[in-house]
Amino acid sequence: MSTTTHHKQKIMVLGCPANRGRWFLIPLGMIILLCLGSVYSWSIFRTPLENELGISAAESLLPYTFVLVFYAALMPITGFYLPRIGTRIATAIGGIVLGLGYILSSFATQVGVLIFTYGVIAGTGIGIVYGVPIFVISRWFPDQKGLAVGLTIVGFGLSPLLTAPLANQLIETYSVRPALRILGITFTVIILVISLAMKLPPKDWHPRQNAATSPSISALAYPRSLLKSRSFYGLWLCYMLGTLVGLSAIGISSPVGGEIINISPSMAASSVSLFALFNGISRPLFGWLCDRLKPHYVAIFSYVLILIACMLMINAKAGQIATYLIAFCLFWFCLGGWLAMAPTITLRFFNPDQYAQNYGIVFTAYGVGALIGTLATGRIRDLFGTYNYVFYPMAFLAMLGIVLACTLLKRERVTGNSSLD
Repeated sequence: MSTTTHHKQKIMVLGCPANRGRWFLIPLGMIILLCLGSVYSWSIFRTPLENELGISAAESLLPYTFVLVFYAALMPITGFYLPRIGTRIATAIGGIVLGLGYILSSFATQVGVLIFTYGVIAGTGIGIVYGVPIFVISRWFPDQKGLAVGLTIVGFGLSPLLTAPLANQLIETYSVRPALRILGITFTVIILVISLAMKLPPKDWHPRQNAATSPSISALAYPRSLLKSRSFYGLWLCYMLGTLVGLSAIGISSPVGGEIINISPSMAASSVSLFALFNGISRPLFGWLCDRLKPHYVAIFSYVLILIACMLMINAKAGQIATYLIAFCLFWFCLGGWLAMAPTITLRFFNPDQYAQNYGIVFTAYGVGALIGTLATGRIRDLFGTYNYVFYPMAFLAMLGIVLACTLLKRERVTGNSSLD
């Protein structure tokens, strides 16, 4: 026993004892996700590329649509291959593919090429890398999974606050093509360097202060098959509803401000920075709540906030700027919350050793929510001529989410060797 303890004490992370050094992995993971989250700054490139390539606004949106689709599609694929290729190699490969997508985009002369280079290649790179820092950090923090994961993914949510002004400055200084090239090279170098630190702890490692409780952690019984587990479908549906509403709201934030509240385009654009801040803040908060409360209580809390936001916007009138700001801060806040809740609940409900595969499957809910949400909001706007009617189905979905969370989003009681009913 003393030999084991001595062995654990000698485990080092970035030159420090593991208990202290593991905290340095969180900012490193944040930096990786900050690079990946630069895709949310695509709007900065749209107008210069429209002028450069002579394409329409609808065409300039296609690379962004494809990047989201391939990002979501590659998550489950990467999850299954991650145990074979390892976390450091996966991070390095994804970083190279992401950077290559940006660099090749700088040479594109047609929108079809841009869709392939940015949408397919860069989107593939994001899908390969995204889950790796979350997986690594969750394994180093078995005692504080929610908080650690929530802090790590802050990087993705807050990325536009840093990468959008940076991209804008590069475009003004060098023009759009060199800006894409510089960002591609920079992201590749940063991710390659940090990939060296993306190493899993030894299988039997636990924080020293949790040594007494670690047996109970490892003794937890998990469902044998994710797809036969009722709680998986509860999580998938709740995640899909949360992202559907959240991504729909994000997509219409600026036009709703102009159409319903009659605020200026410049104010509508600047308000997005405030919304992004709430999107970032919510991630560690919801992760921390998932560590301390039953997940379905946290999910219900998020849906209640969405319902409040919908009610505010259903009754909003021109000039009610505060109502608009509060409502959309809540929408963005809850989307960030779900991006922290879903991986944390996956770790809590299902075998953490298979997290990469499990969360890859769970993450398909994000892709489905993004696709349905963005298509539905546009269709409702076309049918009724206003965004007012978008918030009625959103409110219904929030109420449906409350029901699903109460009935399905609960960890199943499974004995060590029993199979699921």
